[in-house]
Amino acid sequence: GPVFFRQLRRGEKEKAFRIYKFRTMVKDAEVRKGELAHMNMHADEDPRMFKIPNDPRLTRIGNLLRRTSLDELPQLINVLKGEMSLVGPRPLILEEDDYVHDWARKRLELRPGITGLWQVLGRSDIPFGEMTQLDYLYVTSWSLKEDLRLILLTLPALIRPRKAY
Repeated sequence: GPVFFRQLRRGEKEKAFRIYKFRTMVKDAEVRKGELAHMNMHADEDPRMFKIPNDPRLTRIGNLLRRTSLDELPQLINVLKGEMSLVGPRPLILEEDDYVHDWARKRLELRPGITGLWQVLGRSDIPFGEMTQLDYLYVTSWSLKEDLRLILLTLPALIRPRKAY
């Protein structure tokens, strides 16, 4: 399949954009999502997020790219295009964005980021509701100092062992 994976995400001021990542899954991964729904780690508590530990759709190289977060590198293209920032709220896929209402929509006042509070504090281990709260906290208390702190905290977060979701 292609080297790059592109997906529509919701960005600043409600504008949709195509995010770039290195492809980590088999070509028919989206088609197989339904048959694997029972493996979603958030299914019981909060099915708004779809994350499968040891996802069988991952390729061998994809597994390595995910564990090391190297699959995120192409998002620098989105930064150069002005669609994303280095630090900001998590860019949601459109299906996830449908679940964000009221005060939580404030997350769309800033450009989404490659890293942010959600990424530094736990990524996929953090449920959807808490993730939107973290994004709200980030947007309502934004500062350059906090962005620099989050960039510094991202480095150890990348090294920390984690499962490839």
